[in-house]
Amino acid sequence: MPAETAPHERTWMAWPSAPYTLGDGPGDAEEAWRTWAAVANAIAAFEPVSMLVTPHGRAEARRRVNGAIELHECPLDDAWYRDTGPTFVLDGDGTLGAVDWVFNGWGQQDWARWDADQHAAAVAIAATGARRIGSPLVNEGGGIHTDGAGTFLVTQTVQLDPFRNPGLTRADVEAELARTVGAHRVIWLPQGLTRDSRTYGTGGHVDIVATFPAPGTVLLHDQRDPAHPDHAVTARLRGLLEGANLEVVGLPAPSVLRDAEGFVDYSYVNHYVANGVVVACAFDDPADAEAREILAAAYPGREVVSVDARPLFSRGGGIHCITQQQPRAGR
Repeated sequence: MPAETAPHERTWMAWPSAPYTLGDGPGDAEEAWRTWAAVANAIAAFEPVSMLVTPHGRAEARRRVNGAIELHECPLDDAWYRDTGPTFVLDGDGTLGAVDWVFNGWGQQDWARWDADQHAAAVAIAATGARRIGSPLVNEGGGIHTDGAGTFLVTQTVQLDPFRNPGLTRADVEAELARTVGAHRVIWLPQGLTRDSRTYGTGGHVDIVATFPAPGTVLLHDQRDPAHPDHAVTARLRGLLEGANLEVVGLPAPSVLRDAEGFVDYSYVNHYVANGVVVACAFDDPADAEAREILAAAYPGREVVSVDARPLFSRGGGIHCITQQQPRAGR
């Protein structure tokens, strides 16, 4: 699996059309459509974008997204294509492959539906002509991050979740990651962020807490306020990552600590890196500017474009969660 910073052929997304994402009223739906379109259009200014849409959602998507964005009709339960789409890989000759993980609603959560989403990866696989690599592992794209050189970050609460992969050991997971995505070294984080580990969360995806901007370096969510439970979480993760001989660069947590549902998991780590650009989360927060500076330094030569990610986080994810990169094939 190449690093996200490697050249892309395109980005894949899915258009929100399900009640959970669209909410209870027209204002909620408008907010979701506006935000997904803002992310898609920001990426489309730098590289091609393909979007999965339901038949009844096609007209709304076409009205809002860049006309160059390809639309692919299919059934969908939700719009988190990082998790329901394939993980693209390249073989030694640069031929495109696609790992088709098992998806079961983030560990069979009772609020989730996955009758359609468990098949959503097949759309991108067929459209790209990638060689399908089947896997029995229940996994989501947001549950892994790689430096492109064979080192992967995962969380125990995801891959070892008994509602995802009952009975599997670390060794079992590592062997499957080696077979499918070329993992040589797997660094296990004990957990993700607090809010993401509760109802409507993923159980602790790594892509909201830590990522590789380059081999040997990790950007880590840095909750600096002791009043937030993630203060202790991220301090623990910093020690573990530094103990793994990685340079750790802190990305500050926004200053806001709570919303109506409790402690937030707002995170600048959940950005997306595309050709020539970093699409960054913004929260109308004093920390936005500092995070942009850190991201610009971490990804030299790329423009940083910010999108208000609060509507995404209120629905259980962020910018990285709705995007999936297809690496450029060939040597």
